[in-house]
Amino acid sequence: MFTPRYGRGLHRAEPELRVQTPQAAVPAQAAAWAQARHAAPKGIHWQFRTADARVRLKPLYPTI
Repeated sequence: MFTPRYGRGLHRAEPELRVQTPQAAVPAQAAAWAQARHAAPKGIHWQFRTADARVRLKPLYPTI
């Protein structure tokens, strides 16, 4: 393996490590958000009943 003289390899490695370090925290933060979101589920608030939907959406139903 090639080792650069005078530590030039470190100059290339340091920015790469700075980029990768914050990215390692993203999956953990996403998992924590998902766990909190699933712990308190929200119900569905229907805007109208099934009978009302059939009246409003009648043109979309196929005619037999």
